Amino acid sequence: MRVFRVLRAAYGRTPFDGEGSYRFGGRWSSAGVRVVYASEHQSLAMLEYFVHLDPEDAPDDLILATADVPDKVSRGRVKVADLPANWRAIPAPPDITQIGDDFVKKAEYCVLLVPSALAPHENNWLINPRHPEFKEITQNAAEPLRYDPRMFRGGPRRAKHRKK
Repeated sequence: MRVFRVLRAAYGRTPFDGEGSYRFGGRWSSAGVRVVYASEHQSLAMLEYFVHLDPEDAPDDLILATADVPDKVSRGRVKVADLPANWRAIPAPPDITQIGDDFVKKAEYCVLLVPSALAPHENNWLINPRHPEFKEITQNAAEPLRYDPRMFRGGPRRAKHRKK
């Protein structure tokens, strides 16, 4: 399975080291916990990054980092049905953050699939870079990434659909 991450080029040398989550935390982990956030689709990775962009100052140095996770790498899954009703709240409820913290601490799996708060029928992949199986994951060369200008104010817009 190939997983995807969008990040600034400055972090492209080590895109799967978990440094960002370690420094800042995220929905599924606290600051001080090293975990890699990735997505099962390029479009989901782009959406996950996009919601954090300032439309007036979108970066022009983004890259798409990918990695191939062999089927033999251990993984767990969190299902929407097992989460509290407020799991998509902003900021994330502490019990959601605790799920990722426990995943890293217990190290039972190398990967934990979690539903995306933006697209709950799709998954983000939490990857523990300190798990022994992490070495089985193959990181690929990153490539430049640009969002379509229509996603930002001031970009060319297409005609609105009209009722017939």
